[in-house]
Amino acid sequence: MKKSKYLFVGITFLLSFGCALFIAMQVFPNNPFSGKHSKTENTLQNKIQDGDLIFQTSESSQCEAVRIATNSKFSHCGLIYNINGNWFVFEAVQPVKLTRLEDWIQHGKANKYLVKRLKNADKVLTPATLQKMKDYSQVFMGKEYDAYFDWSDTRIYCSELIWKIYKNGAGIELSKLKQLKDFNLTDPRVQKLVKERYGNNIPLEEKVIAPSDLVDSDLLKTVIDTY
Repeated sequence: MKKSKYLFVGITFLLSFGCALFIAMQVFPNNPFSGKHSKTENTLQNKIQDGDLIFQTSESSQCEAVRIATNSKFSHCGLIYNINGNWFVFEAVQPVKLTRLEDWIQHGKANKYLVKRLKNADKVLTPATLQKMKDYSQVFMGKEYDAYFDWSDTRIYCSELIWKIYKNGAGIELSKLKQLKDFNLTDPRVQKLVKERYGNNIPLEEKVIAPSDLVDSDLLKTVIDTY
């Protein structure tokens, strides 16, 4: 009789625990027991490749001006690198650095992002070429962010970083360079930023490459778009 009682209590406990666990998994989808969070991460990591480009919308006053001047929602970008089995974004912020992919995504507005890839990446981005790109990237590691959008290598900004790495590491010009005067400089918010940076000596002839130019490149295809 006592043995049957213990057996009944044990079965009741297991059923109650199982029910509670099921409810927790439904109410808290990112609960580590559910596996849903890790599945999302794995899905992302299964889709991206070494050398992919990633874009996002940032919310600083400068990024707002960039979006207006380029007529694009994208204001920041970086290169996705796989380093020792871990995914990073090589980006030009202050300073130029490697940022863990998941952290980089969280820095963008609403955690949204766009991933682009060279259309013939499987043929062109060989292990040797990717390594050459990563080696060339070391030239910029730790450099200061270029808030003046100068084309020299002394300082560097995000889209310039990507363009130069592809050009010098893979021999590919992702898009044609523009000049500062080609962008929309008439909006008051853009004019305010330009005035603060350059005063009355605006370098209208300066070579420039914007995130939007890379997004629109005919050489790239969309891999992931969460917008």
